[in-house]
Amino acid sequence: MVRLVEVYKAYRIGRRNLLVLRRVNLEVERGESVAILGKSGSGKSTLLNLIAGLDRPSYGHVYVDGVDLVYLSEDELAKFRRSKISFIFQNYNLISGLTAVENVMLAQKVRFGRTDRRKAMEILEQVGLRKYANHRPYELSGGQQQRVAIAMALAKSPKLILADEPTGSLDSRTRERVLDLLLRAKEQLGTTLIVVTHDQDVASKMDRVIRIEDGRLREEERASVLELMNLSSPRE
Repeated sequence: MVRLVEVYKAYRIGRRNLLVLRRVNLEVERGESVAILGKSGSGKSTLLNLIAGLDRPSYGHVYVDGVDLVYLSEDELAKFRRSKISFIFQNYNLISGLTAVENVMLAQKVRFGRTDRRKAMEILEQVGLRKYANHRPYELSGGQQQRVAIAMALAKSPKLILADEPTGSLDSRTRERVLDLLLRAKEQLGTTLIVVTHDQDVASKMDRVIRIEDGRLREEERASVLELMNLSSPRE
């Protein structure tokens, strides 16, 4: 579903180039879930942006569902994202003038060209927000806004979900519910899920864990992540 081949990404800072990603090679199968771990500034979000076609590599190729994004125009990229990808951003990206249910219906409109209020309400109920359906973003907490963003992602029935810290602002109970929804989409719809996270517990629920350090990828077994969690837990 996703394949990166010899990818480099650099940004021009004044007179010098800042190399963020170095010789990245990655393959994610259809229906697979992958966690990407790393410190702030390690290149995690840059990697997601490249996979989403929101940014372009300085060198190398990015394939999504068999299509090399490098060769698509901006209009073609936008159309491709609408039909294949849902992106869950850290800053929610909700339309402030629309209610929660209207934001979800907008996601339906973008993907399918039509809306289904009943289905939108069902999705809001799944994320525990049915009673907030008619609230606008400024009337919702950060965690509630994040759940609306996740509902919007699910409303598109995407082939690929890219999530940038999707549980960062959620309490433990809501985090478990949201993870269950994302993993259910993976199982029932065959959706591929790539999650950037600092949360070791979230990472442990994915099929694979990849750590990014100094712009390079290093794959870890889930067992090593669980071991890391146990070591960091207070002993009784």
